[in-house]
Amino acid sequence: MGKIILIPIILFGLIILFSGIFTVKQQTAAIIERFGKFKAIRQSGLQFKIPIVDKIAGRLSLKIQQLDVIVETKTKDDVFVRLKVSVQYKVIRDKVEDAFYKLDYPHDQITSYVFDVVRAEVPKMILDDVFLRKDDVAIAVKSELNEAMSDYGYDIIKTLVTDIDPDAQVKEAMNRINAADREKTAAQYEGDAQRILIVEKAKAEAESKRLQGQGIADQRREIARGLEESVEVLNKVGINSQEASALIVVTQHYDTLQAIGSETNSNLILLPNSPQAGSNMLNDMVASFAASNEIGEAMKEAKLNKKASK
Repeated sequence: MGKIILIPIILFGLIILFSGIFTVKQQTAAIIERFGKFKAIRQSGLQFKIPIVDKIAGRLSLKIQQLDVIVETKTKDDVFVRLKVSVQYKVIRDKVEDAFYKLDYPHDQITSYVFDVVRAEVPKMILDDVFLRKDDVAIAVKSELNEAMSDYGYDIIKTLVTDIDPDAQVKEAMNRINAADREKTAAQYEGDAQRILIVEKAKAEAESKRLQGQGIADQRREIARGLEESVEVLNKVGINSQEASALIVVTQHYDTLQAIGSETNSNLILLPNSPQAGSNMLNDMVASFAASNEIGEAMKEAKLNKKASK
């Protein structure tokens, strides 16, 4: 009979004993209280507490946590903007007691400080500076939070301004300004390209004219050389210079008629085709050259007389 009564007592004692055994996960701290008073902090692993006397008041994660805070404020140029500030923080391992007992809602505390700092810094900047100096805002938030939250057992690892969202109308205006600026740049490039094309085209035309003139000059030079050689050959067979010139003119006259006749698409051209035509052309040329020489001699004589009179 006594053994039957002893068994429940032993079972009850074992249950009480095992109720004092507990485990704590990695990167977690457990707070132990005895009769409502802080007793100890237990780290990760298998732990023991006095049953009934001690209890686990709570557990705190020692991992890095992140809190995203959305702040709406106004810039120096009167533009309303929404900033998303991401705060990365963790509980200081040596200050778990402060973190557990001093603050009930650390998120609310951090959010309040973020609002305070952002609304103090952003109104000092115009909208463009907010985008350019967002790191300055993040540094100011981190500095303020570190100073305030370290007393509560929290360490601020990093603060980041992850989003800047102006009013919709402001964004639309900024996009229009950007688009207009890009169109202006594109127009400038197109104008430069057209100017370069015009300049290069003019250079090409000038070079073409120069080469064309050079070609004509070379052609005339070769014609003159050919005529000179023809006259020399005819002189060797007893034909004098005047007869040789007449023969060459007649030959070229008929060559011209033949070339015009062989061209099917040529326009109507009226030329003298009698045998005397070549002779008449030669006589006209000789008379023209003679008149030109007389005019040249007269001009030279007038110049000499003018110099002598001076």
